[in-house]
Amino acid sequence: MNRRSFFKTTATTIGAIQVGLFASADATPKINTVLGPIPAGSLGWTLMHEHVLEDFVGADKIAPGRYDAEKVLRIVLPHLKSVRALGSETLVECTPAYMGRDPGLLAQLSQASGLRIITNTGFYGAAGGKYVPRFAYSETAKEIAGRWVGEFRNGIPPTAIRPGFIKIGVDAGPLSEINAKLVSAAAITHLQTGLVIASHTGDGVAAVAQLSLLKTYAVPPSAFIWAHAQDEKNISLHRRAAAEGAWIEFDGISEESLSQSVASVVEMKQAGYLHHVLISQDAGWYHVGEGGGGSFRGYGLLFARFLPGLRKVGLKESDLRTLIIENPRRALMLSR
Repeated sequence: MNRRSFFKTTATTIGAIQVGLFASADATPKINTVLGPIPAGSLGWTLMHEHVLEDFVGADKIAPGRYDAEKVLRIVLPHLKSVRALGSETLVECTPAYMGRDPGLLAQLSQASGLRIITNTGFYGAAGGKYVPRFAYSETAKEIAGRWVGEFRNGIPPTAIRPGFIKIGVDAGPLSEINAKLVSAAAITHLQTGLVIASHTGDGVAAVAQLSLLKTYAVPPSAFIWAHAQDEKNISLHRRAAAEGAWIEFDGISEESLSQSVASVVEMKQAGYLHHVLISQDAGWYHVGEGGGGSFRGYGLLFARFLPGLRKVGLKESDLRTLIIENPRRALMLSR
């Protein structure tokens, strides 16, 4: 089946699934995947922050056709099949719009690998706003939120695929004007959709600022994921945010950071906040513009090295289930 035929068939299928699930009287919490919504309880072992493809050319230069989707599929698919064989059931794909988000490609990969994939809505305001589309600077937060809510209700054009979370990004320190606008837009979108807000966050100052701004919209801290929390070395800020109810995401797990990542989880468990911790690797990254997509980092380290490392320092199997099954389910399920 070619890519165009796949999109047409997938859009029809997803649309039928969405109508069947969301129009029913079933109040079971749902989570949107690229192949349609699923009951939250079936999410399974979940990688909360990974990437398939990224294009760093910038919002003013990004355009369709900058990569061969079939080539990407051939390179990425074996990695997804491999982590599926290790036990992963769901992968949260965090590439935002204007940085290479491709829901149709993700749907192909999900269907071919047997791995559930979740995509997002939102804009990435970190890196000085390089990846924010020009119109977002003149639009209000409410107008931007209208775009994101539209993707939730109608699907991400040209597909019928609906986002499973909101992805934004902010730089370190106090929020810039554009970053504050994106956080406000995320708050408005959450209130209308129930989608959780996952924010690439430069440091603890920015995390605290976002939580404070969200409160002005009556958005609960439990609707906020502090992505890249490992970059903030003041662990008291992790505890402060978790005490308020926010999600603390240690998503930089790699060969180089294994021992520190284990220590971070242990510290949060000892402080009584394991139920507010999410873990992942920020791996993958087919780099558009690089030969062969550059050096692709697979998704298996968490299962092969990190979870055994947690067991070695005394975490129980129930703790691991909390980290990789229960916490992702609670974070991602639609809250309205």
